[in-house]
Amino acid sequence: MTRWQRRGAELGRRWQERFAGVNPYLVDSLIAAISIAVSLWAVHNDDTRWPWWTYLLATAISLPLPWRRRAPMTVLGVSGCLSILMGVVAHSAQPQLALYGIVVVYTVADRGKDWQRWLMLGILVPSTVLGTHSLNGMIFSELTSIGSFVFGSLVRELRRLARVEQERAHEAGRRAAADAARAVAEERGRIAREMHDILAHAVSLMVIQAEAGPLVVHGDPEKAIRTFDTIADAGRDAMVQLRRVLGVLKEQGAGPELAPQPRLLELPEVAERVRAAGVRVELALPVPGPALPADVEAAAYRIVQEALTNILKHSGADLVDVSVTAGDEALELTVRDNGRGPGEETRESRGSKAGGWSGGRGLVGIRERAAACGGTATAGPGPDGRGFLVTARLPLSL
Repeated sequence: MTRWQRRGAELGRRWQERFAGVNPYLVDSLIAAISIAVSLWAVHNDDTRWPWWTYLLATAISLPLPWRRRAPMTVLGVSGCLSILMGVVAHSAQPQLALYGIVVVYTVADRGKDWQRWLMLGILVPSTVLGTHSLNGMIFSELTSIGSFVFGSLVRELRRLARVEQERAHEAGRRAAADAARAVAEERGRIAREMHDILAHAVSLMVIQAEAGPLVVHGDPEKAIRTFDTIADAGRDAMVQLRRVLGVLKEQGAGPELAPQPRLLELPEVAERVRAAGVRVELALPVPGPALPADVEAAAYRIVQEALTNILKHSGADLVDVSVTAGDEALELTVRDNGRGPGEETRESRGSKAGGWSGGRGLVGIRERAAACGGTATAGPGPDGRGFLVTARLPLSL
C-alpha cells in the first residue's frame, strides 16, 4: 500500500468515525428536503406559469432519496424516470444544478455493484448529451454527472482501503494474541520443568538422607548430625530456587528474560549435595573460556541435575562420573554410574515423540531440554550393560 493509499484509508476511517453516530435516514431526508426546495424554487421562478402537477412532479423526483443507501439502483431508476418526464413536459422548469441527480449518481458510484456503476455511466453520458438543448448546458451537465461519479468512486475506494486497514489491524491483533498465548504456554511448560527439576532433586536427597538418619543416629551421632545438616541444606536450596522461579510469576509484566538461569559453575554444589547422600561424584567441567549461550548452560545444568537425581532414586550406584566438555561447535555431556542399568537398548531423541523414551518425567525432561537447544540426548545402559549412561550434545550456535 502506497503512502497516498494509506492517507486515503486514514481519511476514510476518520470520516466514518466522525459520522458513525448520525442516523443516515435523517441525513438523507434532509438532503431530499433541500433538493425538493431547489426544484420547487426553479419551477416557481421560471418564466412560464406551470400548473400544480408540475410542482408535484418536481417534488416526487427527490422523494426516494432517503432510501438511496439501501437500494441505490432502484432510487436511480425512479428518480431518473421522473426526471426524464420532467425534462419532456417542463424542461425549462428544471433546476440548473439538479441536486437529486448529483446525489443519486454519487450513491450508485459509491455503493452500487460494479456492473450497476458502469451501466449507469454508459446510460448517463449519452442521455445527458441528447437531453440538453445547448452546448454550454451539455458541458455543464457532463461535468456534473461525471464529477459525481468520480467522487463517488473515490469515496468507495477510501471505504475499501479503510476496511482493508481494519482487517489488517484485526488480523495483527489476532496474531499478537495467539503469539502471546503461545508464549504463555511455553513459559508455563518451562516453569513446570524448572519446578520438577528443583523439587525432584531436593526431595530425593532429603528422602535418602532421612532414611539413613535413624540408622546412624545412635551409632554415629556426628554422622547423623551431618545427615540432618544435608537435609536442611537441600531444603534451603530448594526454597531459594523456588523463590527465584515463583518470583517471576509475581513480577508484574515479567518476561522469560527474568527467569532464573542456572549455570555450569553451579554444578559443583549439586555434586556436593549428591556426595553428602553417599554417592561419590567425579565431576569434570570445561576450563573457563568464551561465554556459552545462557540457554545451553541452563539446559546442561538441568540435564546433569536430573541425571544425578535419577541415579539417587533408582540406580543404587556409589560412583558417578560426570563429564562436560565444550568444543567449537557443541557442548557435550556424559553422566555414567556403576549402579543397576535398565534392561533395554539405548534410544536417541531428537525432539520428536517417535524418538522419545518410555521412561518417566525426568527422562522426558532431559529430552525436551536437549531438543529445545537444537541438540540430541541419549539414555540407556552403560558399557557392557552395566550402570546407566546419559549423554547429550547441545549445539553452541544454530
